[in-house]
Amino acid sequence: MSGPERAGGVAAVETVPVTILTGFLGSGKTTLLNRLLRRPSLAGAAVIVNEFGAVGLDHLLIEASEEQFTLLDNGCVCCTVRGDLVGTLKALDRRSAAGAAPPLARVIIETTGLADPAPILHTLMAEPELAARFRVDAIVTTVDAVNGASTLDRHPEAAKQIAVADRLLVTKADLASDAEIAALEGRLAGLAPTARRGRARDGEANFDIMAEEPAGAERIAAWFEAATHHDDCGPDCDHHHHGHAHHDAHRHHGIHSFSFVIDQPVEWAAFARWLDYVAALKGEDLLRFKGLVHVAEEPERPLVLHGVQHVFHPPARLDRWPSADRRTRLVFIVRDIERETIARTLVKFAAIDAAGLHMAA
Repeated sequence: MSGPERAGGVAAVETVPVTILTGFLGSGKTTLLNRLLRRPSLAGAAVIVNEFGAVGLDHLLIEASEEQFTLLDNGCVCCTVRGDLVGTLKALDRRSAAGAAPPLARVIIETTGLADPAPILHTLMAEPELAARFRVDAIVTTVDAVNGASTLDRHPEAAKQIAVADRLLVTKADLASDAEIAALEGRLAGLAPTARRGRARDGEANFDIMAEEPAGAERIAAWFEAATHHDDCGPDCDHHHHGHAHHDAHRHHGIHSFSFVIDQPVEWAAFARWLDYVAALKGEDLLRFKGLVHVAEEPERPLVLHGVQHVFHPPARLDRWPSADRRTRLVFIVRDIERETIARTLVKFAAIDAAGLHMAA
């Protein structure tokens, strides 16, 4: 794990936001994308659609100009197409810079209904040239109001698409009752506790899923506040010793979330070793991780961490603490990793005092 980035001193390079649009088969991604592309604010957006199979049809339904549109149809984005995705993004950037295409304002990547979006994130975060020019704005996952619950029961791919989401959109809301949607949204909250949730009727969302969140300490604080209040441990959980039977209702295919609070400042070298250890041994099942860390070496500027499976964004410092609470907060969305396992590794490898490590309620 590299050292933290520091603000100031070097002018930031303008980067192009990338929205990853995912969701299980038939959940309404293409309908939503068509509605979005009609907005004047997305006039400069480029669209990359991935289709799986010998004969793809969905791309024929997308109302985008030829210069906006790119089709990746020789495999799943999560495997053979990753190289093509790198080449496509670089080519889009070159064409835009040369004036052969409109200025590149945003990229929207629509995945196949069976795709795991995590490898796309890995590609954008780990390929140096892409990371310097593009940034992941959000993962938007569509969930069918009518079939979403049964899809979750049967398909682990759908559960993972939801777990890694930044924004969740329940589609076809006009075809389900309020009670059915509320029950589905309860399940979504257990899988993606901090994702912003909305509904779509006839492809029209009730909030702007393309609106970029304002940056700053207050937004970071709000994110962690939401995460700790949605911890699936529940208000009656014993924060040090507890069983697992009551967690089962919150899990889908082994996916669940939990949070930790650490009272004392952490030593960055030891904490970075712990991150490397967890990424190496548990990365496949560490679906999302975020941390707001009180580092002993620079106590006035908290460190923000963000990871997807075994790939982490470079650590970045905030200019100030977002509130009077200066404790370290860690949020995990995992698959088949118990919170006690993470707690033990924090004590052993990050030199955290067990007495100062708490489950967030």
